[in-house]
Amino acid sequence: MLKITLVLLMLVLTGCGGGSDSSTPSQPDPPTQPPPPPPANLTQADAARFLNHATMGAKMSEIQALAETGNVDTGFNHWIDTQIALPVSSEVDYLTALEPTLNLAEDEQLWHEHRVESWFYNALAKPDQLRQRVAFALSEIFVVSDDSAFGSDTYGIANYYDLLAGNAFINYRDLLEKVTLSPIMGMYLSMLGNQKPNDEQNIRPDENYAREVMQLFSIGLVQLNLDGSPKMNNGSTIATYDQNIIKAFAHVYTGWNFNGTSAQDWWRFARNYNTMLPMTPVQEFHDTGEKQLFNNVIIPANQSAEADLKIALDTIFNHPNVGPFIGKQLIQKLVTSNPSPEYIARVATVFNDNGQGVRGDLSMVIKAVLLDDEALNGYKNAPNTFGKIREPLLRATHLWRAFDASSPSERFQMGYPEYFFNQAPLSARHVFNFFSPSYAPPGVVSENNLVAPELEISTENYLTRTSNFFAYSTLWGHTDMDPADIENDRILIDLSQLKPLANDADKLLDYLDILLFSGSMDDSTKAILKTAYEQTAGNAVAERLTNLLFMIMISPQYIVQQ
Repeated sequence: MLKITLVLLMLVLTGCGGGSDSSTPSQPDPPTQPPPPPPANLTQADAARFLNHATMGAKMSEIQALAETGNVDTGFNHWIDTQIALPVSSEVDYLTALEPTLNLAEDEQLWHEHRVESWFYNALAKPDQLRQRVAFALSEIFVVSDDSAFGSDTYGIANYYDLLAGNAFINYRDLLEKVTLSPIMGMYLSMLGNQKPNDEQNIRPDENYAREVMQLFSIGLVQLNLDGSPKMNNGSTIATYDQNIIKAFAHVYTGWNFNGTSAQDWWRFARNYNTMLPMTPVQEFHDTGEKQLFNNVIIPANQSAEADLKIALDTIFNHPNVGPFIGKQLIQKLVTSNPSPEYIARVATVFNDNGQGVRGDLSMVIKAVLLDDEALNGYKNAPNTFGKIREPLLRATHLWRAFDASSPSERFQMGYPEYFFNQAPLSARHVFNFFSPSYAPPGVVSENNLVAPELEISTENYLTRTSNFFAYSTLWGHTDMDPADIENDRILIDLSQLKPLANDADKLLDYLDILLFSGSMDDSTKAILKTAYEQTAGNAVAERLTNLLFMIMISPQYIVQQ
């Protein structure tokens, strides 16, 4: 990302042809054009950069294997196809297997920390890395949060995350419907139990989901060009919808309740409570009046809840904003915070047509995001603006994956990462996620019309807590520690891959440059780290290595992923 962001971070951290026709004269053949050069072979730096975009953190074994596959087509493209074909790693399955081992008392249940444990287990130990990475990105777009009335429903919230993971590569239209009918989403944004107007009881359809599904999950607030720039009319942006449209959609989303609810049971939420199956409609509570949506779409009167929903979601899905709106956010969450308009347009074009006439194919959209020339070469073609701040959760998963983390308990127990990071999976404080995709911290970033979304949660307090976490997870979090000092639930990194390099600072830093920086460590950072490492020459090897890792994990250059 841009160097001015590095300066900002440093300040914060310091403060804390064919033949001729016979009837015409013969013409000389045009000069033969040389064939295009074959795709360049992958380097380990290329592989590391790609894997840090596409996984929960690159591992050296994976970097080396991917670099040996050849070029982008035989390597990255094939890797994506292989990942998409892998079975889904399920949080619900993990919790189901975990619960009997805990010997819970009769009045006890699984809680937030157990669900977070399942998230870390899948992020660190399971092979479907692309699916887990994309699911995490989707969870920050289609937001629900356990900071709500259903926060103790551990299985239900895990089931929602599984919905995102299991459908990360399907058609966006199908994903939108699955999210819409999720009872967790139904409770979070008040669609569950939403009912038709009743003047006598002063009931009006709830507008919460109607508003947010458009504003946050699909089309945004203003009409967009293919490249994500706003369309203008006499110098002003053009709204995608107004209050009347919100009301119309709110009437569409009426009559839905927990799976199997009947008209007689409509109010018995506790008895009908079921967050493992999609919501089903109760027609008596659905508004059957005519509804006028945007783009001159009219839902006729006297239709079922299912028929109305289909037209409504089809209308949203076919809005021209969806490709650039969703495509840009996926780019921001996986690759770079400030993609060029051309990059956004290329991804939106694939959303609109996957090459076979299909709109909304998320598998091809993810390929377009990860294999775009800007994703692969932006670090050198636009070094001052390409990249993104690493989310603190992803910094933790990168450290633990890179150094083959394990635990004496054989579990990854880090129940409350929000204390250290100001974020935890499915624990945002509101539907707008932990941070806004348009957040620009005051100063050099905003002055240059750029954004750095992840810095919205990087307060002075949390920078300190995050630094303390990485001290605990490196200096006092490795397998070479005295067993008497290791608690059973600790997560420990393994230093064995670094020990053979411990006596050669240059080779050690070159290795860590690939593993942690994707080959982008600059000379200044390398010189600082080398000096610091050489000053510990008399210390134990594990102490020297973990001190170096701690410095890297809190360094401004590492925090910016390129």
